[in-house]
Amino acid sequence: MTAMRISGKDAAAQLRAKVGEIVAGLPARPSLAVVLVGEDPASQVYVRNKIKQTEEVGMASVNHRLPADISQREVEAVLDDLNRAEDVDGILLQLPLPNGLDEAAAIERIDPAKDVDGLTEISAGRLLQGKPGLRPCTPTGCVILAKQALGDDLTGLNVVVLGRSILVGKPAALLFLAENCTVTLAHSKTRNLAALCRTADILVPAVGRPLMVKADWVKPGACVIDVGINRVAAPDKGDGATRLVGDADYAAISEVAGAATPVPGGVGPMTIACLLRNTLIAAGARRGWALPADL
Repeated sequence: MTAMRISGKDAAAQLRAKVGEIVAGLPARPSLAVVLVGEDPASQVYVRNKIKQTEEVGMASVNHRLPADISQREVEAVLDDLNRAEDVDGILLQLPLPNGLDEAAAIERIDPAKDVDGLTEISAGRLLQGKPGLRPCTPTGCVILAKQALGDDLTGLNVVVLGRSILVGKPAALLFLAENCTVTLAHSKTRNLAALCRTADILVPAVGRPLMVKADWVKPGACVIDVGINRVAAPDKGDGATRLVGDADYAAISEVAGAATPVPGGVGPMTIACLLRNTLIAAGARRGWALPADL
């Protein structure tokens, strides 16, 4: 058996195209504000990609680049201004923040109606209670990719999520539960972890441990949605060279799984596409626009 390769690039391109078509028919341009604090190289790359893709789908991009030595009060003042701005539909605070700043307090400053990352306590509470709201982008992308491989109806499937972070693990478990799956949330203290993973119809590694999930962790025919993005040494590419790998050993699990996402090119591209989707949903809710039910 060779696993079907689930292309996050293709799925993300389809979602961005759909968002762009809807935006083109709206009476005004939705807008996304991105706040970047400091000079973290990875964050700068992410922000550039977000700005580029925001503009490519016809949305307006509002960008705030703040120095690393800025105070907590000044960061929150910027967020307050964006909360009040009538022409801003979504607010993204790029994480991580520089040392000395309180990320949790800054996130809570964001208006939940504009919380396109789905990270505020109100957004999390609405997800837990099954109420409409903005959902975290990466877990949303996981569900979309699982449906691409298995079909829209995931009812009754067993899902094992490895990792209990508030960014991915916990919201992913709740999103799959909302799809009528039977969900197990596993973590570093889980007993007989490999055996548990072998019960999963859908396995979602999200722990940040490179190549942890091996072939004997995977149920034959299962769908593996790998959230891990880890940079490891690649001596075959030259001195000091690195490459990206997932939490699953893609080459090994591909001999057992029915479908799997690669790294790179799997879940990663879906994160920004789902961010644009959330911005459109936020704009529709704020401005009273009727959006397609299948967005």
